[in-house]
Amino acid sequence: MAETLFSKIVRGEIPCDKVYEDDTSLAFRDINPQAPTHILVIPKQDIEDVSKVEEDSGLMDHLMAVATKIARDEGIDEGGYRLVINKGANGGQSVDHLHIHILGGRQMIWPPG
Repeated sequence: MAETLFSKIVRGEIPCDKVYEDDTSLAFRDINPQAPTHILVIPKQDIEDVSKVEEDSGLMDHLMAVATKIARDEGIDEGGYRLVINKGANGGQSVDHLHIHILGGRQMIWPPG
């Protein structure tokens, strides 16, 4: 997998507004927020996209649990929020490193785009 912006953030080479970190994942505020709360949850391991996650690894379970915890901690759980995983260029993935967007703090529209 090619070096990405997120790989550099995980290594601490590029600063971020960190919200959460554990041995497996890192969460930080998006630098171009699309909602009042816009946080990215990423695995520390270099994984290009959601299709590259091994079925039995438990990684997606962990990332989703982290996203849910962050939404609760950010106070957007009660009113609702959106979790988004983009895959590939046509899916809107702009960084080739698996990430979950947590979007909240406003009414989300459907369809999204």
